[in-house]
Amino acid sequence: MSEQWLEVTLPIPAGDLNQVCDTLTANGMVGLVVEEEEDFLHFLKQNRQYWDYVDEELARSMKGASCVKFYVPDNGEGQALLRRSLRGLEQYEPQTASIREEDWATSWQKYYQPISVGKKLYIVPEWMRDQSVPEGRVPLYLNPGLTFGTGSHPTTQLCLELLEEAVQPGDGVLDLGCGSGILAIAALTLGASHVMGVDIDSKAADVAYKNAGMNGIGRNRFDVAVGNVLCDQRLFAQLQAAGSRVVLANIVADVIIPLSAVAGALMAGDGVFLCSGIIDQREDEVAAAIEKNGLTITKRLAKAGWVAFQAGRG
Repeated sequence: MSEQWLEVTLPIPAGDLNQVCDTLTANGMVGLVVEEEEDFLHFLKQNRQYWDYVDEELARSMKGASCVKFYVPDNGEGQALLRRSLRGLEQYEPQTASIREEDWATSWQKYYQPISVGKKLYIVPEWMRDQSVPEGRVPLYLNPGLTFGTGSHPTTQLCLELLEEAVQPGDGVLDLGCGSGILAIAALTLGASHVMGVDIDSKAADVAYKNAGMNGIGRNRFDVAVGNVLCDQRLFAQLQAAGSRVVLANIVADVIIPLSAVAGALMAGDGVFLCSGIIDQREDEVAAAIEKNGLTITKRLAKAGWVAFQAGRG
């Protein structure tokens, strides 16, 4: 039996778009789909051959319109997640529709296009893998499935840019909150020898393994554990013994702050801690926590109101 999901649509004025997306992401909701008037006009242009006229009333209704969509499980857990995600956005009225798992996967595809990131990476949806890859770039094939992480959000792009510069051939990498596996796959594509991924969502392992397989990466190079490194002592000991040279955390400030207290213990002696998902209003707070926990920030990147750090032992 296919699982039911809620498609949540948040109609908003076009001018509120960035603020709403930032708030949703800061509340832990990623994988946002944005629809704007421009998307509608592009759709008309691409499909002009199918009709002889444009519905003027529909065109007027899309004038200056924006909405943000995201997905939560259609159950009690999903309702709790929805309430957390909408904190600070009470002035907007969400619209919900129940959809099947396979319908969600299909509806996502139209929003997902190849993306160039950094100097080397080219993120490609799996269903477009027959298209040519720009010269000098390495393809990274993904199917986001039901675990978000497509490379389109600035936080992921910032982390990928830091990773591209930090990873060295033969490195061991630890990806805390691996989601779709995009950062882990990128690390292996860039020369890492092995990646350990960790996520609190049990669906992440299946999706990450499938995405790795699309890129010719097997479990001999990529492992995923389900758990919380801040609570699970056995898992923490396992990761500490591995001593990864690169530790990644593309999550949110509220998680990065406590992780900064253990990142040093999970790193090799010359290791680096790469963290992203930090909304710019909380940049100083996260930086202070990193420094307080004995690490030195050696690089800062920023994009579209988001910040990422690289830190080491000095």
